[in-house]
Amino acid sequence: MKRKALALLSGGLDSTLAVRLMLDLGIEVEALNFTSPFCTCTGKNAGCKSEAVRVAQEFNIPIKVMHKGLDYLETVRNPRHGYGKGLNPCVDCRIYLLKKAGEYMAESGADFVITGEVLGQRPMSQRRDTLRVIERESGLEGLILRPLSARHFEPTIPEKEGWVDRNRLLAIKGRSRKEQFGLAEELDVKNYPCPAGGCLLTELSFVPKLRDVFDHADELNMRDFRLLKIGRHFRIGTRTKVIIGRNEADNDLLETAMQPGETAITWLDGNTPVGVVTGHQEPECLDLASRILLRYTKAEPAASCRVKIRANGAERTVSVVNDMNESAVERFLVA
Repeated sequence: MKRKALALLSGGLDSTLAVRLMLDLGIEVEALNFTSPFCTCTGKNAGCKSEAVRVAQEFNIPIKVMHKGLDYLETVRNPRHGYGKGLNPCVDCRIYLLKKAGEYMAESGADFVITGEVLGQRPMSQRRDTLRVIERESGLEGLILRPLSARHFEPTIPEKEGWVDRNRLLAIKGRSRKEQFGLAEELDVKNYPCPAGGCLLTELSFVPKLRDVFDHADELNMRDFRLLKIGRHFRIGTRTKVIIGRNEADNDLLETAMQPGETAITWLDGNTPVGVVTGHQEPECLDLASRILLRYTKAEPAASCRVKIRANGAERTVSVVNDMNESAVERFLVA
C-alpha cells in the first residue's frame, strides 16, 4: 500500500528538498502552505504562497493553502512558550502549524507529516528538546518526519513501520546550509527564493509597530497587521493612527487599502505622499495628521498650506500650517 505524507511547504529551500526526497522514495505527497501577514519572503511579484504553489506545480503534487487566522494573532500576542529576540513565538507557531496539519490529515488521507526542519538550524524552535515539546503539544508524536535530519532522531512511526526507508534519509544538522545547497544541485532543485525563510516578527524594528496594534486595537483583525508593512506609522490618538506612504508604491497600496470611514490626506501644491487616517476621525486628529504629512513634503516651514481631505467620497480643502519639525513629528512615530 502506497503511503501518503502531508508536507509543510513554505516554498523555501529546506521544505522543497524534504518534499523532493519523499517523492524520490515513492511516497505520495500533498503540500500544505500557510500564509501570514508577517512573511518577508517576497519576490518581484510573489510571496511564499506563490513560491509554494510553484514548487507544488513543478513536482506535480496537490497543495492546500491555509490562512493563519485570528487565533494565530492571539498566539502571537500571548505565546505559551515565549518570544525569541523579537515578537517571534517560534515554538508556539510550530505547534500551531502542526496542530492545523493534524486536523487536515484525516481530510487529506495522509498517514504522517513531513517538514523541512533541520536539527540545530534555528536557535529557538529547532533544538532537540524544543522539537520534542512541539511534537508532544501538537498531538503528532511519532508522526512528524524530518527527512533532512531524520537520522539524528529516534525512528518515527513511518520508519518503524517500513513506510519510509530510514537508510535513505539524511543527517544534516546545524546552521550552515552548505549541505542543502549541494543537495539542491544534486536533485536539480532550482529557483528557491528564500532558503532561510523570513519573518517580520524576528525583526526588532518591527516590534514597536506590532505592540502598538496590540495595545490600541479594540479587536484584532488581519488588515491592521497587513498595513504594518506599508509606509510610516504615527499614533496620533488612542484609537487613531495615520499611515504615510514612503514612495509611490506605498501611496498606491494605501489608496487601495482605504476603507469607508477612513480619511486620505494630500498636499495640494506639490509632490506629496498619501496619508491615510485610520480609526477614530476627530477633527483635531485630522489636523495633526495633516501637519505630520507636511513634514514629508517640500512645503516651506511655517507656511500655510492647502491640504486635501477625502473621506467617504467627499473632498474638501483646509489650510494647515507646516509647523512641525523632525523632533516634533518623531514623538508620534511608531518605531
